[in-house]
Amino acid sequence: MKMLQRLLSLLVLASVLLSACGSSGTVTQSTRSRERNPAVEENTVAALVDGNNTFALDLYQSLRSQDENLILSPFSVSLALAMTYAGARGETEAQMAQTLHFPAQDALHPAFNALDLKLEESDINLDKDQEPMQLNIANAVWVEQTFSFLQEYLDLIAVNYGAGIHLSDFVNNFEPTRKEINDWVSEKTEEKINDLLPNGSLNDDTRMVLVNAIYFKADWLDQFDANDTYDNEFNLLDGSQVTVPMMGQDMYIPYVSGDGYQAVELPYAGNSAAMDIIVPDAGRFEEIESALTSEVFEEMLASMEQTPLIFRMPKFEFESSFSLSDQLSNMGMPAAFDRNAADFSGMTGKKDLFISKVIHKAFVAVDEEGTEAAAATAVVMETAGAAIENLVLVVDRPFIFIIRDLESGQILFIGRVLNPQ
Repeated sequence: MKMLQRLLSLLVLASVLLSACGSSGTVTQSTRSRERNPAVEENTVAALVDGNNTFALDLYQSLRSQDENLILSPFSVSLALAMTYAGARGETEAQMAQTLHFPAQDALHPAFNALDLKLEESDINLDKDQEPMQLNIANAVWVEQTFSFLQEYLDLIAVNYGAGIHLSDFVNNFEPTRKEINDWVSEKTEEKINDLLPNGSLNDDTRMVLVNAIYFKADWLDQFDANDTYDNEFNLLDGSQVTVPMMGQDMYIPYVSGDGYQAVELPYAGNSAAMDIIVPDAGRFEEIESALTSEVFEEMLASMEQTPLIFRMPKFEFESSFSLSDQLSNMGMPAAFDRNAADFSGMTGKKDLFISKVIHKAFVAVDEEGTEAAAATAVVMETAGAAIENLVLVVDRPFIFIIRDLESGQILFIGRVLNPQ
């Protein structure tokens, strides 16, 4: 369904799986369809969301030492690695489970299936003439036509992730397949993510590429009036200032004032998703940011109350790009990146794969009408997230933002703005 709003957030995840050169066999294709009604209890899905959100804040903490704006989609990373985790065994599996806060294999994949379906089918309460949030999730898999994968692995990702399988000739024609995958991603993301797989990302050792694309679109429930946007000073961490366009309006929204910070929640149209904005007091950004865990965030949300507020925040637009291999390894899953220790035998029956790199790119833009964001994750494997009267909050200093689904609580994006320019 075409949406009229300009709000657009995109997550794209791609897992690129490469296996031993020279291996041969017949690809076992899955004929299984996705399970559209998984028998999963609500508390199991809730536990998965809790684990995903814990990983989201863990990953954010591992990246915050970069002296710049930051935007990432931890949900993108979790989902990409969940499909990879399906083939992990032994110590590799144990380390990934601990780092990613995943439950056992038999519980994880049906729960992810149920969560994805729940995100796509969130209840909508329309207001005014606005469209509701749109969230579409698609998965696809490209496999080397001469290489054997375990039937049960292909069935698992087909049933739980709806991942259709495309036979490809990576051995002789990996470059046309790279372009085919990039075209698929571009189509699924309304041409917002192009050339996801750069030159050199595939070669004749490639044996499998798993790709997930998520399309998210929504407007603010209460849009800002562009006529009320004005230039204002924004204070940087080093004490200098920049002039930025500042949006503003009188609002009645969830708000909390804590020790060293203020936080608000801006709902999107349909009340299906929201952006939570955490504004540390001047001089306390590092302190508040370093203490931000999933538990602290949940306490903030629980303490919020509907409050009349004169609210001002800057328009901003930026992108981030980084490799997550070192972060994930240091967070507790080094075996997956060690060609001599990695065990992904659940994919092929052999210990012939390891993760060589995890690349993540993301983009975000916020204006009077809503939010536009895009993210891409590539997992490359090679062989071996009381009312206060006349209260005013002007976000004129660095802040943290989190975009999440309200029904499930799943964090979709997390980032920070150190400089709106």
